[in-house]
Amino acid sequence: MDTATLPMDEWKTICWPQVERAVFKLQKRIYQATLRNDKRNVQRLQRLLASSWAARLLAVRRVAQDNAGKNTPGIDKIARISPEDKIQLAKQLKEIPAPQPVRRVYIPKPGKTERRPLGIPVMQDRAAQALVKQALEPEWEARFEPDSYGFRPGRGCHDAIQYIFEQIMHQPKYVLDADIAKCFDRIDHNALLDKMGAAPRVRRMVRGWLKAGVMEGDIFERTEQGSPQGGVISPLLANIALHGLENEIMHQSPRTRRVAGMDLVWTPRVIRYADDFVIMHRNLEDIHKLRKVTEDWLKTMGLELSPTKTRIVHTLEAINGQPPGFDFLSFHIQQVPAGQRRTRRYTNSGERLPFLPLIRPSKDAVLRHHRKLGEVIDSLQAGTQEKLIRVLNPIIRGWCRYYSTQASARTFSKLQHVLWEKLWAWMKRRHPNKAKKWIYRKYWHYNGKRWQFQSPEGTTLYMHGETPIRRHIKVDRKRSPYDGDWLYWATRMGRHPELDNYVARLLKKQKGCCAICGLFFTRMSEPVAVMEQIQGEQSKGQRKISQLVHEHCRQKKRSLESMES
Repeated sequence: MDTATLPMDEWKTICWPQVERAVFKLQKRIYQATLRNDKRNVQRLQRLLASSWAARLLAVRRVAQDNAGKNTPGIDKIARISPEDKIQLAKQLKEIPAPQPVRRVYIPKPGKTERRPLGIPVMQDRAAQALVKQALEPEWEARFEPDSYGFRPGRGCHDAIQYIFEQIMHQPKYVLDADIAKCFDRIDHNALLDKMGAAPRVRRMVRGWLKAGVMEGDIFERTEQGSPQGGVISPLLANIALHGLENEIMHQSPRTRRVAGMDLVWTPRVIRYADDFVIMHRNLEDIHKLRKVTEDWLKTMGLELSPTKTRIVHTLEAINGQPPGFDFLSFHIQQVPAGQRRTRRYTNSGERLPFLPLIRPSKDAVLRHHRKLGEVIDSLQAGTQEKLIRVLNPIIRGWCRYYSTQASARTFSKLQHVLWEKLWAWMKRRHPNKAKKWIYRKYWHYNGKRWQFQSPEGTTLYMHGETPIRRHIKVDRKRSPYDGDWLYWATRMGRHPELDNYVARLLKKQKGCCAICGLFFTRMSEPVAVMEQIQGEQSKGQRKISQLVHEHCRQKKRSLESMES
C-alpha cells in the first residue's frame, strides 16, 4: 500500500500554496463584487467558498495548528487533534453541525482586579466559525468604515495612534473619550443578524453560535444577548455591530461653524479600535451633541456608554477638573505648550504653533511593566544569570517595540535606570559579603563601547534604551488585504513596529515571500519561522543561511524529511 494514501500522510502532503491561492481568489472576487454592490453574486461566491475543500482545509489548519489558543479545550475537553482527525474534521464541515455551548473561562484584565470572561467553543465549532469568517470577512472589509482599526486584517493599534497624531498636530481638539459598557456581552442578536444581511444558511449558523449558551462548570446558562469573547468569529461580529457609528456621527455633525464672521468647516474625527473609540472636534458644544447622537445610535444595538468611564477632555487645556489629554490603547495622548528650545511646528500659512503633540506610554502601562520586571527578577533570585536574561529579553523587547513609534525615549531611559537598580539589588542579594566592584565586574562586561549585563555563556540583556524611535507609517484608509496589491502589503510587513528586526531584514531580502512555497506573507499575525540551512560543500567550506518561511511550510518540510529518512 502506498504510504502517501494513509490519512495521517494525507494532511502532511497537502499543497498549502495551492489551497491558499484557491481561497484567496474567491475572497478577492467577493471583495470586488461587494464594491460593485452585487449582493446576489456576493452570496453565491460565499456559498461556493464555504463548500470548497480548500477553504475547509484552511479553516481547520488555522484553528488546530496556527492559532495561539489551539490547545485550549472546549466543553468536550479536546485540545489537540491528530492529522487523521484534521482530515475528518474538514470533511465534516461540508454540513455544519449543530453548535455546542461554549466553556466559560476567566482571564485577568491588565491593571485591574476584575477578570474578563471568555467563551471557548469546541474544536468543531471553531473550525466552522473560521470557515464562515473566511466567507464574510472580504465582504465586510469592502464595507467597513476607513477609521476602524481593531481586529481587521492589515490594521492595528499603531495605525489608530498615528491617525490621532495626525489630527492633533496643528489644532487643539475636544475629545469624547468613550467606553461602551460590556460591549461583547450586550449586543442585541436580532439587530446584529439584521445588519449582517447574510444568506439564510449563514444567518442560521451565526444565530446558532450566538444562542448556543455557556457552560460554567456544570451549570448551563442561556445567551439571549451578546457575542462571547473567545470565538473565532466574535471580533468580526463585534465590528459588524458597531459598523455605521462613524457615518452616523459624520452625518449628524454640523458641516460649518460661524467664527469671526467666516464660515469654517469643522469635521469631527472618529477613531475606533474594536469597542474603544474617541471622537475629536474643535467645538465643545458639538462634542456634547455628538455624545447624544452616539448614545442614541448605540441603543439600536442594545448598547450604552459607561457613565463612569466616558468623559470629555481637551488635548491642550484642563476642563471641568479633567487634566489635558487622554489614554487610548495604552498610550497617553495630549498637547504640551511649546517652549523656546523645543522643536518648532508651523501651520501651512507659516504661523508658529504654540503647542506640540505628545504621545507616550500611559502611566498605567509603565507601572504594569515596572511590576512585571520586579516579579520576574524576584522569582529568579536563585536562578542563573543566563536564565534571568533569557526570561527578561522577550518581555523588554516586546514592550519597547510596541511603544517605539511615539515619543517614548525618555520613558525608556527611566525604565532602564529602574531595571539597573533592580538588577543591582538582585546581585547584592546573591553576594552580600563581596565588594561592589567585584560584583559589578562579575555580571557586567565592557564590549568596547559600553558596559553590558552579560552571562558567562555570552547572552546579553536587552536594555530599554537600545530601542530606536521610528514613526509608524499609517495604513492607507482605502486599502484592504483583499484588494490583491500584495506588493503594498508585503512592504508594510517589513515596517510593522512589532516585527523583529532580524525577521524584517529577511523579509526585505526575500521581497515578502516565503522561501519554500514562494507565496507572500499576507497577514501580519501569520505564524512565521526562521529556518537555517547549510549550503556549500564540506571540502570548500560550508555556511549557514537563514530564511523566512511559513510555520506550516516548515512543519511540512520536516515531516517529509522524516518520512524520507
